[in-house]
Parts: sequence; structure tokens; C-alpha cells
Amino acid sequence: MKYIKTPLVHGYANQILSIELGKDRITVNPLEPMVRDYFIGGRGMGLYLLHQKVNSGTTAYDAQNPLIFSPGPLGGVPQFPGTSKCMAISLSPLTHIPGVSNFGGHFGAYLKYAGFDALEITGIAEENTMIVIDGFKEEISIIKAPACDQVFDLEKAIIGKFTQEGHEKKDIVFLSTGIGAANTTYGCINSHYFDATKPVDGTKGIFRTKQAGRTGLGSVMSHKHITAVVILAAFPHGENPYGAADWDKVKQAGLKLHKIVKEVDPQALKMHSKGSAGLISFMNKDEYQSLPVNNYQYGSHPQAQQICGTTYAERLFEHRGMDGCFPGCNLRCTKGGWVILTSGEHKGQKVWVDGPEYETAAGFGSNLGMWHPEFIMEANWHCDNYGIDTITTAVIMAFLMECYQRGYLTKEDTDDFELTWGNEKTALEFIHQLAIRKTELTSIAGLGMIELIKWVAEKYVARTGNPNPQKELEQFAMQTKGLPFSLYRTHRSLSMQASYAAASDIGAHHAAAWLVKVDLLGAFPTFESKARALITYPRVRLGNDNLGLCKLPWVDVFNPESGLRKDTDIYINPASQEIYADFYNGMLGTNMVWEKIFEQTDRDINLQRVMNVMAYGKETGEHDWIPDRAIGPTEDVLYELERKYHDQQLSVILDKTISEIKQMKTTDKREILMSHRKKELRKLISVYYHERGWTGQGIPKVETLQHIGLWNFLSEEAKAVIAQMNG
Repeated sequence: MKYIKTPLVHGYANQILSIELGKDRITVNPLEPMVRDYFIGGRGMGLYLLHQKVNSGTTAYDAQNPLIFSPGPLGGVPQFPGTSKCMAISLSPLTHIPGVSNFGGHFGAYLKYAGFDALEITGIAEENTMIVIDGFKEEISIIKAPACDQVFDLEKAIIGKFTQEGHEKKDIVFLSTGIGAANTTYGCINSHYFDATKPVDGTKGIFRTKQAGRTGLGSVMSHKHITAVVILAAFPHGENPYGAADWDKVKQAGLKLHKIVKEVDPQALKMHSKGSAGLISFMNKDEYQSLPVNNYQYGSHPQAQQICGTTYAERLFEHRGMDGCFPGCNLRCTKGGWVILTSGEHKGQKVWVDGPEYETAAGFGSNLGMWHPEFIMEANWHCDNYGIDTITTAVIMAFLMECYQRGYLTKEDTDDFELTWGNEKTALEFIHQLAIRKTELTSIAGLGMIELIKWVAEKYVARTGNPNPQKELEQFAMQTKGLPFSLYRTHRSLSMQASYAAASDIGAHHAAAWLVKVDLLGAFPTFESKARALITYPRVRLGNDNLGLCKLPWVDVFNPESGLRKDTDIYINPASQEIYADFYNGMLGTNMVWEKIFEQTDRDINLQRVMNVMAYGKETGEHDWIPDRAIGPTEDVLYELERKYHDQQLSVILDKTISEIKQMKTTDKREILMSHRKKELRKLISVYYHERGWTGQGIPKVETLQHIGLWNFLSEEAKAVIAQMNG
């Protein structure tokens, strides 16, 4: 189908591309100004489009459930660091509520360059299909996909096809997924782009990948029989090619942030050499105990230095080239390197691995008791190649390992297969079996943590005749709302516990409110400051998702000027936020302070909560909780391992001396401590509800939705449900 590509105005193409598979119906619709100006873009725009298409009875694999890709108005502008983000949005097959995942690479930018602010795909194709958006010819087509069920074979086929047709590699970007997405509920989507700076075998240039990993949206893509979405486009040229209201202001803002990144990062986190894996050393500190070890049982380990950022930087990462996932970003944190595979059908092959980032390094490293970075990189590659989320896969594996550790599972239950801490060979075999649903164990594990808990409990009862242990298993099955935890042990961060429980409406992920680091640094010393952070930080973090921006130049590069500010939260990096406000105002022609810009995020935060209510009903608040393991020691031996810290906390709680605390039995101390922490968490969640303008059950109040202007954008069904819940 032919279409007309419109010029960008204030960062918007002002068009939405809708594709209905099965009927091969392609339509280009105008982006209504009222919707555009209210939801801004990215996550907010995607959630609105999702809300328009689904109702309370829609499931993730229904044809009418859309798969949406939505960049934001500030995405794709290389004059400012970190403008590469795009959002994937759909109902999640893993959590059964709206699933959202951000990803980098060039796809979101090229979607705008090709003429669209969002792509929404409904229906189910009859065969494996490839969608091609050709911004050069201004043409959209749906064609048969190459017969490849692994991502990097598919990558070669796609590159070969379009380069043979005369396209330059730099003009080809695409999304893909693989066989693992078809066989699990937590498939990831790979975002492929060409890095012309990376040297390879005496030449330059390699295709690299970023992932939309969380909430299983790759499985939705696979179920719709979409093998790939390809965009052929080029960077806009000329003066003010992105339609900024004040192009000079945009460029000046970019220069300011570029200077801060250049001066600060080499003296601070060194993201340019370590990537996000450098965070392992911080979380592993004795005083923080926040690096998950052996399924979050412990918070640090002496072998963690073997998988820390310095190890990767010195031994494995390839530093030649720019390592930015989009032009103009000088943070250069997209690290990667070469590894020789030791397992699977590609055994012995030398492959390029993009990563690992912190989550994957900790997930396949410390949390599985694995201390070889080459193993972590190989596990990373296999997951990307199969199209499955590394975080979910690793956390599910850790749960199974603890089930074996505690006798809830034996080899008798799993056909002589046994996952144990530190067994790299078996762990890799599990990934291979998971991708193809080879066994009963991997078939159930592919359904997600909730189904897996039930299965383990049934196996245990059948083998032993003992009472059902499901409640015991739930204590260390690290998930919320069905989404396995991202890799932070939260015992010493009450604000992060509340983030996982309530502020992150997609489940236990850090995107909404990554508060653990600054909380450990002392940013929120009072209960009131923790509650306030649960409002202010999600506004900024999810606001970046709406704008099409990467969070790392803000969150991981502390502007020295912020440290000089008085009577404010310096940890939210206000001096850099002012630079982001200049970028926003320069692009959109507004005149807003950064606090007001990000207050707009309350709109999509409330919209997502409304859609959660549509799924959960009166039980919405009951889903805002985390396992006991995320709160504190679940058994006496774990209390004793951190006894000094725990005893000091009890001394304050009970107003007793340390000597008196030491005289108490460990079981009594642990139970009192856990009871206190749970009460504090419930109190914090309650305060969060109040500050959001929600009921005590976590239901948005009608007056709140009316006050922020969201009420008129809701479906009639949603209005009726919310009104009833308020009554």
C-alpha cells in the first residue's frame, strides 16, 4: 500500500499506522491533536491505543489485542544524548494485564522517519509474516517471512534480502523474535540496527540488538505470526529536520548534557567502559546486601568481583567503536564482546554478544551461583537467539534451583534433570529445552512463575503425600502480578519494596521507580520522603518513556550542579532535569518547568491502573504485594547471616539495648522483624494510594480521573467499572 510521508512537526509525524493481519488491511490514520497533546507519546500513547482496542474480556492471544510500537516526540533526535527509546505495548500473556517494555536501537526513530508516531498491529496472520515499511518508496507491504526460527539466522536472511535489493545496511532496521517466544509466555523482541563503527574481521560494521524483554510481548508477536517488522528509512536532513519549535534551544540543550556526560562518566560510573554491569560492585557492598545471590537468599558474595563491570571491561568487552545505541549519545554504554559457545547446535561458534547489562549479569550470575562471565554472555546470546527474556528466564531458573535445594523437587520429579547452584552445563541445557518445550518441566516453566508454583506443589504432594506447600513456595517465588523480579534484593530498601509491590503496575520491574540505589545512599531518610519518591520518580522515569528518551544520561550521570541545590531532592538530579526541560520546550514550543512536564505522566500511570482494575476488579489491591523473601529473612539461618544489621534494627523497633536483643531467640527476633517490615510496607502502600488519589483498595477515584482530565478518554465500560468500585 502506498502512503504519504509527512514532515515532522515538533517531533511528531502526526500519523498512526494500523495493520490488521489476516485481512491484510492497512490504514494510515491522523493522530488527533487532542490525543497527541494529552498522552504525549511513547508509553502513554501506546496505553491509550491499547485501551481503545480491548475490554475486560480480551486476552493476550485474542486477535483484537493489539501489539503497539510507540516512540515519543523527542526520540530520534541525535543532537541530544539518549534519544533512542521506543515502547512496545500489548496485553501480556505472562501477567494478563497491560504489558509494557522499552527498548533501544534505531527502530523508534526510523518509524518516525518513515512517517508514523505509532504502529498498531491487530489480527493473526495465516502464516509467518514480515511487515515492511519502506520510507523511501512510501510503501507498506506484508510478505512471507524467511523460514528461520532462530533470531540470528533470521537476521542474516533479512540483511541479505534487503542489501541485495540495493539498500544500505545503515538504512535497514527491524524487529524480530524466535522459537522461544512461540514456546513461552515471556518472549522478547529483538531490535536490530547497524553499528558502522564496530570493527569486525578487518572491516567495520556489525548488526547489533537491543531487547524489549519484559512482560512477554515477543510471545504476542509470535502468536500473531509476525516474524519481523522491517523499516527502510534514513535520517532527515536539512536545517531543523525534526520540526523543533526552537531548533537552537534544542541543540544548546544537547551540547550541555553532552558536556556533562563527557566530564562526569569517566570519573564516576564509567558506563563507557563497564556498561550497566558496573552496578554489580555497588549492589554487592557489605553495607547494602542488595545483589541477589542464590534466588535472593543472600545479598553479597566474595566471588561477585569475577562478574563485575571491571572484569567485563578488562577482559571481554570490545571497546573499539562508539558503543552508543543511537547517534549522538556519548555515554556509549551499549557494551558487548565475543564469546565461543559451549552448548547447543552452534557449539564451538564464535559469536558477538550485546551485553550483558546489569540485569542479565546478575540474573545468570550471582542469582544462580554462577561466577564465570563467559557463561553469562553465552546464556545471554542463547536467550536473544531464541527470543526469550533473560530476566524472567534467570529468575525462574533460580526458583527451580531453590526448589531442588529445599527438596520440593527431586530428579524423580523431572526425569533425572536437576538444576543446582553453579552448574553451568545444566543451566544452559535448561535454556535450550525451554526454547523448544522439550520436557514437562520446561513446558510448565515456559508458562511463567504462577503456573510453575502450582506444578511444583503438585509434584511434591504426589511424591511425599505431605500437605500442599504452595504457601511456602510463594515465599521465595520472586514475582509480583506474575512478572518475575528484576535483579535487586530489597531487604534494605523499603521504598524499592513498595516500588515492586505497587508503583510498578506491570509487575516487579524497576522501570517505574528504580529507588534502590538512591535509597541505600540515604536519599529518603524519612517515611514521608519514601512516599514522596514513589510519586516523583515514576513521573520522571515513565515520563522519559513517553518522550522516547533513555534514562541513563539522567539517572547514572550525576550533574555536579545538582549537588549544590538546597531544599530539594538532589538525587533526582534537578540540574540535568532542567536541561531535559529545555529540550522538551525547544521541541514542542512550550514553556514548562521540568516538574510540570513530568507531572503529565500521572495521566498514563492512572490509565494503566484503570486497566489493571479492569482485570483484577475488587482484588486490585491484593495484587500489590511482594513475596516474603523480598521483605526480609525467611528463615533463621538467613537472619543469622546478617544478624548485626537485623539486631540493630530490632533494637530501635523494640527500644531495647543490643545486649537485650542478643538474649532473644533467633526465631522470635526474625518473626518480630518480619512483622514490623510488613506493617511498614503496608503503611507505605496505603500512603502511596492516598497520594495518588486512589481508594484504600488501590482503585483510582472518579474525582482524581476527572481532575487530571483522563475520565473523558476512558471507555464506557471502564467508566462503569471504576464508578462501581468507587461506590
